[in-house]
Amino acid sequence: MNSFILSCESTVDMPFSIVNARNIPVLFYSYTAGGKEYEDDMERDPEALPNFYKLLQEEIPSTSQLNEYQYVEFFTKLLQRGDVLHIAFGSGMTTSVQGAAKAAHTLKKKFPERKLIIIDSLCSSSGYGMLVDGAADLRDEGKTIEEVARWADEARHRIHHEFFSTDLKYFRRSGRMSGAAATVAAILNICPILRLNDAGKIIAYDKVRGKRNAISYIMNKMAAHAVDGENYSGKVFICHSNTLDDAMATKKAIEERFKNIDGEVRIFNIGTIIASHTGPGTVAVFFFGDERE
Repeated sequence: MNSFILSCESTVDMPFSIVNARNIPVLFYSYTAGGKEYEDDMERDPEALPNFYKLLQEEIPSTSQLNEYQYVEFFTKLLQRGDVLHIAFGSGMTTSVQGAAKAAHTLKKKFPERKLIIIDSLCSSSGYGMLVDGAADLRDEGKTIEEVARWADEARHRIHHEFFSTDLKYFRRSGRMSGAAATVAAILNICPILRLNDAGKIIAYDKVRGKRNAISYIMNKMAAHAVDGENYSGKVFICHSNTLDDAMATKKAIEERFKNIDGEVRIFNIGTIIASHTGPGTVAVFFFGDERE
């Protein structure tokens, strides 16, 4: 039996089957399209993600924050069972974590004997998943809730998010890039290189021509920032939005250059909430390194 409950949100961008198998309760986000609300699926229904990308061809869905009431309802059920460490979707992406903190304050009086610790992950997508995965490893080793919380609070600054996009249409449609810039980039086959800074916000900091150069660029960044450089022996996660071939090419490049990785490089789908903002064509690489700038 675990000494506490570790929980997270659906934007960890790992299949629900994996998260559920690790005994990690999930609070689900939702998105709205065509006047209908859909719950973030986490691949519970194999048709949900393909249907989502068909929908993206017609409109950009709107995503919603999690509110205090949703957190209160979620935490109440968990606190009835034990102490809770909740790792929330990063505040650089959403203000939902503020609702989690308010819910924790509200529930102190109702559950005075319980511990409820909220961690702002400062991470996104499968980088957020990597933080939760690492916390689950420590929980399973028998670490206390305080020990795991301290590790997560420190480790969140060291999970690097390096990514590129090959389809700028959604950056333009969502207002992240002007129409003229997106058109020129498409003509010149330009891929913007992006990362998350230490506040968990997306920074577009360079651009290259072509996917091959984008992958090579990210490999160089990984060599420069990963723990022990090319001798890195930690985990590596990759996620992608409907561009599996590019993700596989990235995985191959990592495995050829970094020979000591812990286990297999794992590839996940970017879920519906984050893909509502990126669209298809994004590939992201996550690893432990020095503190993010």
